[in-house]
Amino acid sequence: MASKSIGYAEHMEYTTLGPTGLEVSRLCLGCMNFGSEHPWMMHDETASREVIERALELGINFLDTANVYSRGESEEIVGRAIEPYAREELVIATKVFGRMGEGPNRQGLSRKHVFDQCEASLDRLGTDYVDLYQIHRWDDSTPIEETLHALDDLITEGDVRYVGASTMTAYQFTKALYTADLEHTERFVCMQPEYNLVDRHEEANLLPVCAAEGVGVIPWSPLAGGFLTGKYDREDEPEGDVRGATDEYTEARFSEENWAVLERVEHLAAEKDATPAQVSLAWLLHQDVVDAPIIGPRSIDHLEENAGAVSVELTEEECQHLEEPIDPRWPAAGKD
Repeated sequence: MASKSIGYAEHMEYTTLGPTGLEVSRLCLGCMNFGSEHPWMMHDETASREVIERALELGINFLDTANVYSRGESEEIVGRAIEPYAREELVIATKVFGRMGEGPNRQGLSRKHVFDQCEASLDRLGTDYVDLYQIHRWDDSTPIEETLHALDDLITEGDVRYVGASTMTAYQFTKALYTADLEHTERFVCMQPEYNLVDRHEEANLLPVCAAEGVGVIPWSPLAGGFLTGKYDREDEPEGDVRGATDEYTEARFSEENWAVLERVEHLAAEKDATPAQVSLAWLLHQDVVDAPIIGPRSIDHLEENAGAVSVELTEEECQHLEEPIDPRWPAAGKD
């Protein structure tokens, strides 16, 4: 039976990832919500697969997951959802570092753990290779040379096409890039940092490195854990199964300067007949260093709303107006 093709909706745009020729949609579907580890995740595989299938219909060809998301459950759901589709049309990304079991050699970036976890991820995803394999965090216990050579060998063996990284200091990322040059291994082609209108600390950390080195940027939490959708009320504490009630990153966002940003987002959204989420994502899409924000919708309605951000145009003055209440700095207040 012939494989299904993904949709190429007229409103979806594509770009190349960092310094590569790999074509990815301007929005990446984040798959952390597909699983059952936390109360705010979707828990229902049928609903998760419907979101994935609709994303592919909308022309989103870029999916990002990780081995540690619900201890492999996310990868398994993604694998079953993409099975009917033409593999060559998809860009599948996953990650390695987090703890995947008790005892030694079940966490980190040693050669053993990287190889073991790549094999396990391929099995869960039901694919012969991953397009983008990312180190989820920096590992102080493993020499970066060991990790880079392990990743390079995975590329040589055909298990991985490109390698990337996520969430570290500028010094660590720069060390990794220059060590790859010295060791003659493949460089990281992209960085996955936390970045959105109210979390802009990376403007004083990783983003200048990415711009200078030509590295692609695929930000996580582009809507600040839902804060930038406008779903929280200034007077109410988040409760129930929403992420803001349980996530330490989201809780820290309820500051006066962040509320000031949201008020500007909501005002501009009303002027443009858009939603706050669409304006917030559009701001990221207007940042030269950003390739594809990683969206995390938990419903088809949220997904379709997010996809509409690609069509929202912002002027330079409007972007500056949204940015004005916050002075980017590192480290961000209240974070490690």
